[in-house]
Amino acid sequence: MNGPGLGVRLMFWQSTAMHLRRRGTAGGAMAFVIYVFLVMVSIAMAQAQDSAPAESSSAHPETPLPSSIQQGSVDQKVTNPCSLRAPDNISQSPAMGKQASMTIGTFAYTPLSAHCKFHLFLKSTYSPYTFASAGFQATWAHAMGQWPHYGGGAQGWAKRFGATLANTESRRFIQTFALSTILHQDPRYFPSHKRTFISRACYAATRVVVTRNDNGDSAFNTSEFLGALFASSLENSYYPRHDRTFADTMNRFGGALSSDAITDLLREFTPDMKRLFRRHAPKKIRRIEEKLPIPAEDKP
Repeated sequence: MNGPGLGVRLMFWQSTAMHLRRRGTAGGAMAFVIYVFLVMVSIAMAQAQDSAPAESSSAHPETPLPSSIQQGSVDQKVTNPCSLRAPDNISQSPAMGKQASMTIGTFAYTPLSAHCKFHLFLKSTYSPYTFASAGFQATWAHAMGQWPHYGGGAQGWAKRFGATLANTESRRFIQTFALSTILHQDPRYFPSHKRTFISRACYAATRVVVTRNDNGDSAFNTSEFLGALFASSLENSYYPRHDRTFADTMNRFGGALSSDAITDLLREFTPDMKRLFRRHAPKKIRRIEEKLPIPAEDKP
C-alpha cells in the first residue's frame, strides 16, 4: 500500500497534529479530527494507486467486457458505469474476468473501481446543481438570520455561501471517495424495483442506512454515517466560534443524513418526473432541450 510514502505522510501529519494540540483543548480536538481525516485520504489514495495495475490488467484484450455492454439492445443506450444512479435495466448476462458482473435482482451488478469513485466525487464537485443548491441554502440562511456572526449584506451572504459549499464538498469527498474506497462500499444509488409509491419512497429514504458492499451484498451504510460525522466535526474549523458546540455538531450531523435521504428520494423519482415532463412538453421545448449541453444520462 505504498508503504514508504504513506509512512512519511503519516509522520508529517502526526507531527502537525501534535503541534496544534499544544495550542489548547479546542485546538487539540480539531487537530485530532484533521489528523484522522488526512489519514483517511492517504489510505484511500494509496488504495486507488494500488488498484490501478489491476484495472489496467482487466482491460487486456483477452479479458472480455461484460456482455451487457458488449452486445446491448438496439433501443437501449449504454449507461455510464461511473454514474451516481446505478443502472436498473441492464440485461442479465454472465461475464468473465476479474471485473465480472454479479447479477442482483433484475440488473447485472459491476463493482466500482477507486477511479470511478473519485470520478463521482469530481462530477458532483463541478455539477451546477451543487453550486445552485449552495446558493439556495446560503440565501435561506441569510434571510432567516442563521449564523448571525457572519454578519449581513453581501459579505455575510458570501460567507454563508462559502461555508455551505465547503460543507457539501468535504462531505462528498469523505463519503463518496475516501470512506467508500477504504470500507469497500458502493456510493451509488440503486433504484427500487417496487411498484407502489409508498414502498418506493420508503426504500429511497432508507438508503442512508443500507448500501451495498463492493461484492454486491447489502450492508450498513457505514461510509454515510461516518462521513456525515467527520464532515460535521470538520465544519468546526471554519464555523463561527459560537456555532462549534457539541449540540450544533450533532444537529449538523442529523441535517446531513436527512439531506442525503431527500437526495435519494429525488434520485428515485426524478426519472418518472422526466418522463412525465417529456410526454407533455411542447415540441419547441423539446427542441431547445436537445440543443442544451446536458449529459445523456440526465436527459429524459
